[in-house]
Amino acid sequence: MGERLTTGEICTRSVTIAFRETPLDGAARLMRDNHVGCLVVVDEVGGKRIVVGVLTDRDIVTAVVAPGLDAATLRVEDVMTTDLVTAREDDSLIDLMRTMRRKGVRRIPVVDGQGELVGVVALDDVLDILSQELGLLVGAIDSEGKRERQMRR
Repeated sequence: MGERLTTGEICTRSVTIAFRETPLDGAARLMRDNHVGCLVVVDEVGGKRIVVGVLTDRDIVTAVVAPGLDAATLRVEDVMTTDLVTAREDDSLIDLMRTMRRKGVRRIPVVDGQGELVGVVALDDVLDILSQELGLLVGAIDSEGKRERQMRR
């Protein structure tokens, strides 16, 4: 792990995607089959997958299930979030956390310099990294304390 951990280093590169025209019930099955709570919605432009939205399990529940709509009659673009928050793969972990907090999101698609999808970061990914770093810090403090106690003897 480098001194400046980047979003690209921690993101999950295997992303379950959907297209705007994907039937919503099919998108829900994709989530279930891939054990994910979010699909990144993309348009293919010149062979690149450009992020245009995000569809979460919560979006489906609040916009379709709760009001009693028929998911089989809707497409992803009818429900997806288009007020998009993305992170660039060279953003620092600190910048990523600030964005997540400021925008109130738990998952963020990660894009390269041309806006192409490269991965996704979930809050759980960030928490895993932070817990590892804190564990290393605690270990260093414990080691220093042991050295000091041995020197006093």
